[in-house]
Amino acid sequence: MKWVVCPSLDALSRHAADIFVRRCQDAIERRGEFVVALSGGQTPTALFRRLVEPDRAARVDWPAVHVVWADERCVPPEDEASNYRSAREVLLSHVPIPAGNVHRIEGEWPPMEAADTYEHFLHRLLGSDGRLDLALLGMGTDGHTASLFPGHRALDEICRWVVAAETDAAPPWRVTLTLPVLNAARCALFLVAGVEKANAVRRVQAGEDLPASRISPTEGELIWLVDRDAART
Repeated sequence: MKWVVCPSLDALSRHAADIFVRRCQDAIERRGEFVVALSGGQTPTALFRRLVEPDRAARVDWPAVHVVWADERCVPPEDEASNYRSAREVLLSHVPIPAGNVHRIEGEWPPMEAADTYEHFLHRLLGSDGRLDLALLGMGTDGHTASLFPGHRALDEICRWVVAAETDAAPPWRVTLTLPVLNAARCALFLVAGVEKANAVRRVQAGEDLPASRISPTEGELIWLVDRDAART
């Protein structure tokens, strides 16, 4: 596990963008494609803005990139709460990635059906190993990541890669990747910013059993990028 404290959200997003580009270039050189799982939220959005900057965007072979999602709210793709919509507006509509390489979760479908469909798709895309090249993750003030919330039975899933989860958040139904596939990633990269996240960061560092603490790639790298506010003790 590697912890990096950045002086600001701006610095964090630049560092994350550089990691994204390096991981992408390495994956394409080794395997011919780069599969990345995106998350929603303000901190990933700051990263997306860095990735569309001309110097970085030009270093990415976008036709070899496949985009999936770590989780999605069960809303239509045009809903303001949609993680897909956020990524499309800030990142995907500004880079030359083929439409067929953008693999959204069908949030407008019944949750169980959406989860089953996405699971089957990921098995086709990733094969039996289920190895994402990069999982971009955030963390909530309660320590949740993706849509894996404290105390939820989705945390106990050991076989399925994708499940539907009813939560106390709004909207309540989510479709989320699970620990088996997230922990198979070649790299899990947490992006955490803001003083409101400082307590959760301390709890992760102390080894408390939070959902975010359970992300530990078995054969990959785990990187936490936190800004100075989130790193306050």
